Amino acid sequence: MTIKRVVESSYFQNFIIALIILNGITLGLETYKNIYLKYEKLFYIFNFFVLTVFTIEIILRIIVYKKKFFKDGWSLFDFFVVLISLIPTGNGLEILRVLRVFRILRIITVIPKMRKIVSALFSVIPSIISIAGLLFIIFYVSSVIVTQLYGETFPEWFGSLERSLYTLFQIMTLESWSMGIVRPVMEQHPYAWIFFIPFIFIVTFIMINLIIAIVVDAMNEITKKDTEIITNEIHEKDIKLLSEIESLKKEIISLKKIIENKK
Repeated sequence: MTIKRVVESSYFQNFIIALIILNGITLGLETYKNIYLKYEKLFYIFNFFVLTVFTIEIILRIIVYKKKFFKDGWSLFDFFVVLISLIPTGNGLEILRVLRVFRILRIITVIPKMRKIVSALFSVIPSIISIAGLLFIIFYVSSVIVTQLYGETFPEWFGSLERSLYTLFQIMTLESWSMGIVRPVMEQHPYAWIFFIPFIFIVTFIMINLIIAIVVDAMNEITKKDTEIITNEIHEKDIKLLSEIESLKKEIISLKKIIENKK
């Protein structure tokens, strides 16, 4: 069995996925001091085992794919995650110990469907930035309005531009927006709903759903491309098969002629 077959086998991939999940669980357990101090040696041994396996996996992938490995973004991500784990955590580099948690993100690289979702998110970043810019403008204008209208009567919520921005963000998330903020404001300013209802409708229901729509559209595009690739591969195989059938027909005809001539 070649190294490539080992690296690309489902058994090897499933083993790596299981190891990433187990490593994620142990990293979570390490945050409980009583558990960590009790099983510190076991945590160390398992962490060393995981790091060794991940290092061997990366080396094998570099051997198999060579330059292609360093041209693939997902492979480079795996490489740097493992590289960070190999750096000693002493001499003021204790932060690298915390960064071990990024190993869990490797599960994205080994599960194709997760990679597809992340790729979709990256592909729509320019569109999301545009929407975020528009959202910021709406927030800024709205913050100026509510600071001027309600800043004196409710200084804890709208006393400054920063407080107004935070309060409007809370309203956007629909967390206690009615009973916690808007209704108390309406007791002092009965027509406050004229501002808050359109704000929630525009920011929460329209803008956020617009972002979701863009991501879903990107997912559909990626799925469409994958379907086209599979269709092209099938088409190429059909063409190859047809050409082989044609060559077989010609060989059969030539053999028939040879047999007839012998007769």
